[in-house]
Amino acid sequence: MPARPDLNVTFYDHLAPATTAGVYTITVEHRLTKDGRPVDATAELPRAEGRYEIRAARFHLDPTSVHATYPAAGAAGRYTHVLPHITLNRAILPWERQLLGRAAVAEPWLALLVLAEGEAVDDPDAKGEFTTRPIGQLRNPAEAGTEGPELSGDIDDDLPCRTIDVPVDVFHAVVPREDELSHLTHVRDVRIAPQLRDDGEVLTEGEYAVVAANRFPRTPGTYAVHLVSLEGHLGRLAPGSLPDSEHVRLCSLWSWSFTNAPDGTLDPGKLLRGLVAPGAEDPENLALRHVPAAGPAATPEEQYARTRLHHGYSAVAHRTLAGEATYAWYRGPFSPLTTPPLPTAALDGPHTTADHALIYDREYGVFDVSYAAAWTLGRTIALADPDYSAEAVAARRALSDRAATLAALGSDPQRARHDPDARPATRALSELSSAGLGRRLVQALRADLRPEPAPVPAARTARAEPAALLADPRARQSLSAVVTASTPTMPEWLERLALLRGVPFNHLVPDPRLLPPESLRAFRIDEAWIQALVAGATDVGAHSSVDRDLDPLLRERLARTPGSPFPAAGLLINSELVRAWPVFDLLATRGGEQVGELRRDHLAPDILLVLWDAVPDSVTIREPGQGIHFGINSEQRVSLRHLVGDDIGCPTGTEFPDPASGRTVFDHLRPGRPDAPPGRPDAPPGWPDALPGWPGALPDVLDLHGADGFVAALSAACGADGELSPGQLALELVNAPLEQLLLPAPTAEETA
Repeated sequence: MPARPDLNVTFYDHLAPATTAGVYTITVEHRLTKDGRPVDATAELPRAEGRYEIRAARFHLDPTSVHATYPAAGAAGRYTHVLPHITLNRAILPWERQLLGRAAVAEPWLALLVLAEGEAVDDPDAKGEFTTRPIGQLRNPAEAGTEGPELSGDIDDDLPCRTIDVPVDVFHAVVPREDELSHLTHVRDVRIAPQLRDDGEVLTEGEYAVVAANRFPRTPGTYAVHLVSLEGHLGRLAPGSLPDSEHVRLCSLWSWSFTNAPDGTLDPGKLLRGLVAPGAEDPENLALRHVPAAGPAATPEEQYARTRLHHGYSAVAHRTLAGEATYAWYRGPFSPLTTPPLPTAALDGPHTTADHALIYDREYGVFDVSYAAAWTLGRTIALADPDYSAEAVAARRALSDRAATLAALGSDPQRARHDPDARPATRALSELSSAGLGRRLVQALRADLRPEPAPVPAARTARAEPAALLADPRARQSLSAVVTASTPTMPEWLERLALLRGVPFNHLVPDPRLLPPESLRAFRIDEAWIQALVAGATDVGAHSSVDRDLDPLLRERLARTPGSPFPAAGLLINSELVRAWPVFDLLATRGGEQVGELRRDHLAPDILLVLWDAVPDSVTIREPGQGIHFGINSEQRVSLRHLVGDDIGCPTGTEFPDPASGRTVFDHLRPGRPDAPPGRPDAPPGWPDALPGWPGALPDVLDLHGADGFVAALSAACGADGELSPGQLALELVNAPLEQLLLPAPTAEETA
């Protein structure tokens, strides 16, 4: 499968509307001036005044405005290091309204709150639920100790809206501070052909607003995410700002829920690193071969066996024609090294047994049954397909019949003048259309009736042998026409077989130790093995000497088209990653150009086979795409990216905080709530309840501008001139899928 096209995404800090939502008055006056000086008018000039309203989303969000959410609604997985976010189709939406008392249009009026179980009165199970109330009850709650937003303007209090009540301590613990709002909202400009990602998000070209949360779901359990309006709550976002209130009532414009389940879910990054880890020590560890025993060989025989194993062979049980039980060497089409071509004579056919493909090592008295097994397998697969075998037998019979007809015609000069492919009626038409037919017919009718002399016997020649017919261009053309007409599907069937379709897995990998669980193995293709496989299928139906003599014509018809792709190399992956994510990006290149992928198949739920038409010099394996999401890596740090230059957006190869410091991003979190429960009852054994030095529950809310502010520290690590902008912060927090690159071992010159 070809890799997906790369994304071209630009992050902007915000969009500034020409005018925010509200009621505006326009006044038009007339003034007379001359040379820049006012002129007194005898009568007062007319004055016009009009009011108009710019409307924007306020208490209700149309479902078409939501492009995607991450994590997806109802998703369950490892989200410990993720900052949930929502993508909005209307890119200007977060800035269409202006918070009362704030002059900066760059500040959004929306925030994304992540609430755990038991943290919202209306949503105790964190299912994304809400309570529909009239706007009047949102503004002026009837419940004592509940604070609603302070809203102004003409508002119909009877209209319904979605609301949630959140305890004040929870609200202050998770809501962004006023100076943090702008850093959690930005604009994403996507330039790409539409494509469906694995999590269901469709990345399409256009501009989108993105609102990110500031809370990591570190504790296992269910979380609700609410997109809330902060209009009317300005001045209440800091702790201690609502001393006489118990709950805060918020307008929830959109909500969904997900489950953080670290245990029982797969970590694709960890799996990918584990797959390629053996190649870090020696790239040859990723070759499809047995691992020999450590230490030097004690005897020449042991050295011989080790060499065979190093070449990718396996020892298999073998019974000779004499009935002796012994062992033989076998290697399938996948080889850890380049294999030499077989002599042309070894592939000439047809054959009725596999003895011609047996290789005997006289020095050690051991057979190599690789090509003999391939020929037998090809014949077995062909005979198991009734359509193919019937067509193959019928083609040989038709070819044999035509050869017999041509041989008979060749022995009779009179009959040899006729085309055997022509229909019988066309011979009479040929006689009628011959020159002088009319004259001869008139003469015959006028002539006296008299007995005709007996015809002179035709001179006959010896019947031609089938092999001799191939030297006659006319006979060869006739035989080729028969072959083409009688083999409509055989060439395509053999093309599929050449890609090893239908070949049992134990013939590809004869020993499970060659491909253990959670392993990746690269290989080259033994072209001679595939040729023997195809020859075994082609030889079906060959029984007589005529079949043998005419076989070159059939092979000529079934020969592969020059220039058609042929497998040259491939990759096998045996991993839970294949079972969990059947589709992921895998790109092979050679000299910077992409190598053609001929086949990608799941040979088993957790085994993936990929075949290429050339031997690549680099293979890139990408973690299954999950759209664009934000967070930190598995080491709890930010993988830094370039902010300027031609490499903008590309990884720098460094992390924040510096691994040498021993710190992580979790050192830049707000303290846990002192009154919060110390941990979740459903937490697995060993899951931390709280970090040393932190009171209460496990801290999980990012502190962007506090005493140990995350933005300032990250800006310094990036070498930014001042504080990172919202777009730059979003770029640094993009938690792109992990990418593993496989390269060949460096040569001695490259090492030097």
